[in-house]
Amino acid sequence: SLMSEIADLTYNVVAFSEIMSMIWRRLNDHGKNWRHVYKALTLLDYLIKTGSERVALQCKENIFAIQTLKDFQYIDRDGKDQGINVREKSKQLVVLLKDDDRLKGERSQALKTKERMAQVATSVGSNNQINFGRGSSQPNLSTSYSEEYG
Repeated sequence: SLMSEIADLTYNVVAFSEIMSMIWRRLNDHGKNWRHVYKALTLLDYLIKTGSERVALQCKENIFAIQTLKDFQYIDRDGKDQGINVREKSKQLVVLLKDDDRLKGERSQALKTKERMAQVATSVGSNNQINFGRGSSQPNLSTSYSEEYG
């Protein structure tokens, strides 16, 4: 849900520049901060698919910054290669950014998924009871909570 909020903010010009600025900064981290790089790539992947088209355009313009991460190296104290996650994610992103048809398809699929999720969210009843569809076995948390805590 946090990534979804960030994706929505990419349609705001000011927020877009702040978000992308932070992502590019995080992508330049190295060594023990490999998680910053990996998380930035994960968010970037999500934003390319669900955020403003400007995200994908800016990534295409700066694809070299993502491509250089194919060589990312970090081995932790236990000898585990943590860089592999960054290398694989960067390769996936470069492939996606270079294939306009696939990118268009991924964005279309993400939009359909987002619309479906919005429909699920609107099925929350007026009594704050969440309807899980097709006769759910989920307990009514709002009732049990209000009974227990008033």
